[in-house]
Amino acid sequence: MDHLQEENLPLIDSKQDALQEYLLHLPLPNTAFFTMVEATANLVAVSEKYWQSQGLNGARIRVLVEIAKDGGTMLPSVLAEKIGVTKANISLLLTPLERDGYIARAEHARDGRKTVISITDAGRTLLSGHLPGNREAVARQMGKLDEQEQHQLIVLLQKLNRS
Repeated sequence: MDHLQEENLPLIDSKQDALQEYLLHLPLPNTAFFTMVEATANLVAVSEKYWQSQGLNGARIRVLVEIAKDGGTMLPSVLAEKIGVTKANISLLLTPLERDGYIARAEHARDGRKTVISITDAGRTLLSGHLPGNREAVARQMGKLDEQEQHQLIVLLQKLNRS
């Protein structure tokens, strides 16, 4: 770097140095946490890339999967809690799914103030047609770990989930 370029660099004060040092030298629990977050983000990106290649939205697919796992029908509030979104945001996910015919809304059988959502035959067909390809894409990425390592990872993550 020549002398003129060096003169234009901002001076880094000792506060910035201390902050950078703090951010770069994490205690082991924090390093483990951020490594897990990064790995999760990478795996989610693999899954989302698959859904996008199919012209689909991963968040909407997750909604369909959760409804199907719960027997095909559930309350929007339960779904929102299950996937970690607000009740207002669940409506934003449900509207296009209903418009495209993948879910249907109906009045709750015992409480007319509530609405239930159900996966339709079109929603089931969509999942049946595309989940295998998504599982394959994720499995390729997870294949970087051997079977024993995958079992170990599951045990460790379950332990964290219990705490």
